[in-house]
Amino acid sequence: MKKKKNNKTTVEGKFRFDLDTCSKRKDLFGAVALFESAVSQNFRLIHYHYNALLYLCTISIDEPSSKALALDYGFRIFDHMVNGGVTPNEATITAVARLAAAKSDGDLAFEVVRTMGKYELSPRLRTYGPALFWFCANLEGEKAWAVEEHMVSMGVHPEEPELAALLKVSAEMGRGDKVYAYLHKLRTAVRSVSESTAEIIQGWFCGEAASKVGGVDCCLGAIEEVALKNGGGWHGQGWIGKGKWVVCRAKVDSSGQCGSCREQLATVDIDRAETETFLESVATMAMEREVRSNFREFQDWLDKHADYEAVVDGANIGLYQQNFANGEFSIPQLDAVVKELYDRSQKKWPLVILHNKRFRKLSENASYRKLLQEWLTQGVLYTTPNGSNDDWYWLYAAVKLKCLLVTNDEMRDHIFELLGSSFFLKWKERHQVCAV
Repeated sequence: MKKKKNNKTTVEGKFRFDLDTCSKRKDLFGAVALFESAVSQNFRLIHYHYNALLYLCTISIDEPSSKALALDYGFRIFDHMVNGGVTPNEATITAVARLAAAKSDGDLAFEVVRTMGKYELSPRLRTYGPALFWFCANLEGEKAWAVEEHMVSMGVHPEEPELAALLKVSAEMGRGDKVYAYLHKLRTAVRSVSESTAEIIQGWFCGEAASKVGGVDCCLGAIEEVALKNGGGWHGQGWIGKGKWVVCRAKVDSSGQCGSCREQLATVDIDRAETETFLESVATMAMEREVRSNFREFQDWLDKHADYEAVVDGANIGLYQQNFANGEFSIPQLDAVVKELYDRSQKKWPLVILHNKRFRKLSENASYRKLLQEWLTQGVLYTTPNGSNDDWYWLYAAVKLKCLLVTNDEMRDHIFELLGSSFFLKWKERHQVCAV
């Protein structure tokens, strides 16, 4: 029997093995020697080789003994790659952007990102990081804001580290308009800021610049109107009034009262435009996975029956803490939730979503049949068609009606992974009520 050839005995195999060994050991000097040997022997380097070499360069820039070598060879390796006709990928561009920032060239770090279009590449958040953080750290606010604008135009949105850096440079440059804008972006994108971000916010409001920013002529009626439209709290009208801020740390109790000023904090809902976009994405995915005519029928029905303040995931509530293996379903438990919601909402019935197959099985029980028919008559119950996934129906209804969703479902199944956005987590946090 012929033995399998050891891959390390081939030229390509030995080079790959030696390069991987350098990567594991973080041996930049050994990798540079390999690169020089490959060039002198006209050995054809491939995508994997270039990215491995660039990776070693980027992890070596923080070491004083190897920084100069890492920067020199990093750009030489990239030039050799491009001149050799090997197309970079996003990881390649990110590595070069990191090298440019380490070289104190924020402009180059941003420029290599902007060249991605010619390679038909899509940047990621990490791709913008080197240029953005370099400009922020060096108080080049205009350039930092331009990077963020480019990010958003490419469908990439900053997260807390990026927003904190942008907020800090805006505060240090005394740009109240930018501070206000990034505070709002933090408000919409980050559910709870870190201590370091909180210190940046506190530093701004304790500073002299913050006391001088603000309008003195403001229409209280307009502020109240737009605050109500956005669910309370945020008015979007800029700074109101001038003067020194009173800054302190305080806790908010379970009822939403501030422990410092004793004011009742407003419940801040999510942005309406984002909600509409989210609703469209839910509907689109539902119709891709459900029978289109069935889901359209539900949408039409919901348009005519929109006076609900709560949607109930009937199956989840009925099965909660029951013997699932035996198929036990508690109608009394579901009825108790329906009645509680009715009493709490000034005599408005909630909408219960239940699969038609379960409805038929429950209707076989004479003691349940009358209640189920009453729910149908009163518009309390909507039964989803056979073969459907009722999760799409109750989720769509709750988003569409902007109301409470009563379910103990953690919403971690595959259909919720499809939604996959931070907005879904924010929506869930603000609208889900568990029936314990």
